[in-house]
Amino acid sequence: MSSFASLEGKLALVTGGSRGIGRAIALELGRAGARVVVGYRTGREEAEAVAAAIGGRAVEADVSDAESAKALVDAAGDVDVLVNNAGLTRDGLLVRMSDDDWRTVIDTNLSSVFYTCRAAARPMMRKRAGSIVNVSSIVGVHGNWGQTNYAASKAGIIGFTKSLARELGSRNVRANVVAPGYVKTQLTDVLPDEATEAMLRNTPLGRLGDPEDVAGAVRFLCSDAAAFVTGDVLLVDGGLGM
Repeated sequence: MSSFASLEGKLALVTGGSRGIGRAIALELGRAGARVVVGYRTGREEAEAVAAAIGGRAVEADVSDAESAKALVDAAGDVDVLVNNAGLTRDGLLVRMSDDDWRTVIDTNLSSVFYTCRAAARPMMRKRAGSIVNVSSIVGVHGNWGQTNYAASKAGIIGFTKSLARELGSRNVRANVVAPGYVKTQLTDVLPDEATEAMLRNTPLGRLGDPEDVAGAVRFLCSDAAAFVTGDVLLVDGGLGM
């Protein structure tokens, strides 16, 4: 285990930790020395496998529901690190988008961040220590065709986190955003080949990201190596957002 960006002795909660980017984050924080609670809504076996690999715990919760989100934070314990990664897409043109597709994305991607941060903030403030990392997206920075709901939720995370950083800074609690570009996950596997090729043409590094690329950035921001970093938005996108 590297001493750089160590999380030895820290308790971390990762939402949406059963697969994809969340899985990679949970594993990386475990490798950094943290005790990790893997929050999940679906994929019990996958979440339990992730937790077992790092000696952590898996806890089921629907973070789009206020009571369930608070129960997850309470079940996790005295959290030092909170990573909000839970999210989904319900893509479609605005003129055809249903109320349900709008609400589901906003509640799962954005309201969940409010619920978990609200539950975790007061204990962090009391002990004058803590790090919150919220996972947004390059779509929240630049927008994307057919994703008004998703873009709104991810842009909202950025504004929310910057405001939270101002509120919590005097208590030595940090809040930052990681905004991935296009990463190889179940969400991007369904994209048409021409869309993927267009992304690659516009990405200076010439490849899609791996979940581990995002996990390394999250580990840094969670750790004391980033002790003077708050309210920041770290793009992990191969240069696509320049």
